[in-house]
Amino acid sequence: MTLTPELDPFKLAKALSGKHLIGGKFVAAGSGEVFEVDNPATGEIIGTAAFGTKEDVDTAVISAKAAQKEWAKLPARQRGKLVAECGRVLANHVEELGRLVALETGKALRTESRVEAGVLADMFTFFGGLGSELKGETIPFNPDMLTVTVREPVGVVACIIPWNVPLLLMAMKAAAALVAGNAVIVKSAEEAPLTVLRVAEIMNTVLPHGLFNMLSGFGPECGAPLVEHKDVKKVSFTGSVETGRIVYRAAAEKLIPVTLELGGKSPMIVCADADMDQAVAGALAGMRFTRQGQSCTASSRLFVHESIHDEFVARVKAKVDAMVMGDPLDEKTDIGTIVSDGQLERVRSYIKIGEETKGATKHVCSAMPTDPKLKKGRFVQPVIFTGMKNSDRLCQEEIFGPVCAVIKWSDYEEVIAQANDSEYGLAASIWTRDIKVAMDATRRLEAGFVQVNQNLVVQPTLSYGGVKTSGIGKEASLESMLEHFTHKKTIIFNMK
Repeated sequence: MTLTPELDPFKLAKALSGKHLIGGKFVAAGSGEVFEVDNPATGEIIGTAAFGTKEDVDTAVISAKAAQKEWAKLPARQRGKLVAECGRVLANHVEELGRLVALETGKALRTESRVEAGVLADMFTFFGGLGSELKGETIPFNPDMLTVTVREPVGVVACIIPWNVPLLLMAMKAAAALVAGNAVIVKSAEEAPLTVLRVAEIMNTVLPHGLFNMLSGFGPECGAPLVEHKDVKKVSFTGSVETGRIVYRAAAEKLIPVTLELGGKSPMIVCADADMDQAVAGALAGMRFTRQGQSCTASSRLFVHESIHDEFVARVKAKVDAMVMGDPLDEKTDIGTIVSDGQLERVRSYIKIGEETKGATKHVCSAMPTDPKLKKGRFVQPVIFTGMKNSDRLCQEEIFGPVCAVIKWSDYEEVIAQANDSEYGLAASIWTRDIKVAMDATRRLEAGFVQVNQNLVVQPTLSYGGVKTSGIGKEASLESMLEHFTHKKTIIFNMK
């Protein structure tokens, strides 16, 4: 069966309303309950999502467990071909998926959502090509024994994803798990359930039914029973540190493996000799202003050398001022909205903290949209704070909004120490023309994803994951597929 792309996101949201996808079919929640999904740009209700509970989790796990047994019997390359085919089919739906994720998350279509939908397809294509890499080893243990290892799937995998880049993060987890021979149950974020549900529908036109399931709901009622289910053998979670600890404790009770990506407070160090144009562009991309700063890897701590500080800040502000805030579905829009009322209140509270910080100066950027239809939207202007110290709350706590702290520095040893003075360790970058400085910084910065003179987002094949409270494990790479979604079995043949 081939699905025709639906380019009207409002129509698509209604068609997907009130449903899980279990066993290859749309089903209502066992309780019959739903919750509302709104458009962050206007506040209007665009649809509903099924309110998942333990009953729905049990049904999904039964379906996934049965499908996984047959899936694991397929040759790995054949599994890879089917996952790659999912990528090809999803590529035909990029525009549709981009529009729908823009509608439910508030991310601008042109600058963010369409790009994310494209990377979704690429991620499935990438992992699909790795089927032949599920190899074992021959071990020279004893000349009279043939000793080998093989990779085997773990079983049913729970993928719990956030709302900021739901398509990308779902793909990083699910594509690797599927190629490795596992079945997948995705638990979507309550703020953004509809586009992920559409992806599940599309993928079930290619994959055996029951292999890829999707549940919507809230953490206590749906997420917790999924993590705790006895037949879920692996959890891959992206979200807050607080929730990550809860997931980790629950998984530890069952002694199952987990992958955790839990956020960051990423430093961007700009040296006096940095290419100014390149560094300014890097700050714009690194801070994820076009995603309203709603990114785990956002370069929200900008360490700028005192000799270029004023010019750098002025140029960054001018660039952000030129960005257009507006309807996420409008092609003219650069910056969309904050996803929820709770997150909007959180961002505003941190702006207030910045205003009350001794020595800080607030620089408000861009301009609020003037369209009357958007007056109830969750828009907030980007803010750059200068005069900050690394010990200030804005420099230590993850805000997940368009709020950036600039810290002036002069001593290299001191700035490296300050960059590392954080509970987080997800990403970092250094901007310099001096290769010796760059090499030294990449060795000493305490982060899992370090870049020089660039701020790329997550890409297929680049191992991605943090240290310290930013998480456990890697994603988006061959390594992640092998180490996090398979077990290694040792087999010994006595040849005497």
